[in-house]
Amino acid sequence: MTDEDIQLTPEHPEAELSHIVKGIARRGLKPVPAKTSVSLRIDTDVLEWFKAQGPGYQTRINAVLRAFRDASV
Repeated sequence: MTDEDIQLTPEHPEAELSHIVKGIARRGLKPVPAKTSVSLRIDTDVLEWFKAQGPGYQTRINAVLRAFRDASV
């Protein structure tokens, strides 16, 4: 079957890379550590800046905090 033979429909659209990545098995890899939900007070302008960068702002905030922790050691 070639790409030209594939018929895309609303019921069967083209797969998105992000959807495929979520389905990849993590065999042999370390388990992803659980996250803890916290309430954190952040200046409005800082939070808006992170949100303006697009989806995943909480992950980016976590990465910045982790980098600060690692740099402080």
